[in-house]
Amino acid sequence: MPQRASSKHRSLCPVSISLEIFGDRWSLLIIRDLMVRGFHTFKDFQQSGEGIATNILADRLRKLESAAIVVAEPDGADGRKLNYRLTEKGIDLAPVLLELLIWGALHEQTGANCALVERMAANRAEILTEVRRRWENRDPTPLLPMLAKAADIMRSRHGNKS
Repeated sequence: MPQRASSKHRSLCPVSISLEIFGDRWSLLIIRDLMVRGFHTFKDFQQSGEGIATNILADRLRKLESAAIVVAEPDGADGRKLNYRLTEKGIDLAPVLLELLIWGALHEQTGANCALVERMAANRAEILTEVRRRWENRDPTPLLPMLAKAADIMRSRHGNKS
């Protein structure tokens, strides 16, 4: 565990510190979009459908970068554009996001595909391995189509629709 010389945190509780870093309403959605949807640019995040204001988005990206959860890299084709990428610290949030997704779908009214959520719940390790593989290989392919395809296969095998 990292040693801290001085603390700017209100307490030394790990939950409290974690919430200070990504406990606002937008940061985990940005991390989700990087991790699962394959988004990488400011414009991608802005057009995610969540309705985040540009000033809030810019602020959250700066905070996530200063917390070493994301890194901004110049675009290879257009050096004026930045591409955001999760750091190792950021990709380590994959289990947290997966559990939040499963919990939310199980306990709240959501638009999540029931078969897809069931597959995710039953195959947590496989999904987390794939998320990390894509991150390590800089694979920009969104994870969602792969999961949706797997859910379609499951539905066709079981002859039901969710």
